[in-house]
Amino acid sequence: MKSRVKWVEQMTFMAESGSGHGVVMDGPPEFGGRNLGPRPMEMLLMGMGGCSAFDVVQILKKSRQAVTDCEVLLQAERADTEPKVFTRIHVHFIVTGHDLAEKQVARAVTLSAEKYCSASIMLGKTARITHDFEIRAPE
Repeated sequence: MKSRVKWVEQMTFMAESGSGHGVVMDGPPEFGGRNLGPRPMEMLLMGMGGCSAFDVVQILKKSRQAVTDCEVLLQAERADTEPKVFTRIHVHFIVTGHDLAEKQVARAVTLSAEKYCSASIMLGKTARITHDFEIRAPE
């Protein structure tokens, strides 16, 4: 896996993934940024959320669950001193579908957290990560 990050100006950076997708990252105004994109640590947290959501949806589909939506809400705390690593992360899944089995959703969340989500497992080396979920019926 490869990635490229190029400084644009001030505290704005353009990141390009190995698959050719780009995203702008920027710092807050108090550090010379212009708030043009997410902060790098926000990208890390969003990456973990995407990794977890990908796993949960894939596991539920393989379990023949009629999942129609999956939203992941993440709340993180960081250390007060440098390096300001994540110390706590809470992951809340909102899984929507037709007649979803609570046991299958719980299994998908657990498998993602403990076996499949590389980002979550890696961040778990420095942060205490907790998970919960809710199941919703489609509107």
